[in-house]
Amino acid sequence: MTEERTVPADARPRLARGVRLTSSAAHGGPVLLAPERILKLDPVAADILGRCDGSATMTELVDALASLYQAPRERIAGDVATLLRALADKHLVDL
Repeated sequence: MTEERTVPADARPRLARGVRLTSSAAHGGPVLLAPERILKLDPVAADILGRCDGSATMTELVDALASLYQAPRERIAGDVATLLRALADKHLVDL
């Protein structure tokens, strides 16, 4: 069984230093660039990361996404936390 790892509600996610979100014609869409790394993103992940500038709390981020995608808040919260925690573990996002 895997342990669920959450992101605190008051966390203000942002891209880590040296990491940027951009579009790449060579990769066919949005990518996350980091030193010696590139991660191709789907449009939803790119939308989430585009909002991670350190100004919004996790709660505010989830509320905005739940409203935009008209999806249950609990589902959005879980999906966003999973994405951000995985990227934080790779030192691509600061929580």
